[in-house]
Amino acid sequence: QVQLVESGGGLVQAGGSLRLSCAASGSWISFNYAAWYRQAPGKRRELVAEILRGGNTNYADSVKGRFTMSRDNAKKTVFLQMNGLKPEDTAVYYCYAETNWGQGTQVTVSS
Repeated sequence: QVQLVESGGGLVQAGGSLRLSCAASGSWISFNYAAWYRQAPGKRRELVAEILRGGNTNYADSVKGRFTMSRDNAKKTVFLQMNGLKPEDTAVYYCYAETNWGQGTQVTVSS
């Protein structure tokens, strides 16, 4: 059984940066496809970024140019570097890989 554990969330002022990590434990996981989602209060969960088998990445329009997703297969970890954070980025961020979800990490951006 795979467990995904996110970390790196917190409280930051607008314009600041955070780096989220998602580490896999338990059974082997490839991270050939992985994604970050977020869910703000009262809103649907939305896709923020995804990384594909070949390493290509896709981003939601709202975060393009500010967020960067990467992975380290040897460490079974994916990352989300978030720069230029805005109050509207406030949400619980979830990692997803191979039908597994992490428990989420809270990101709060103050104005």
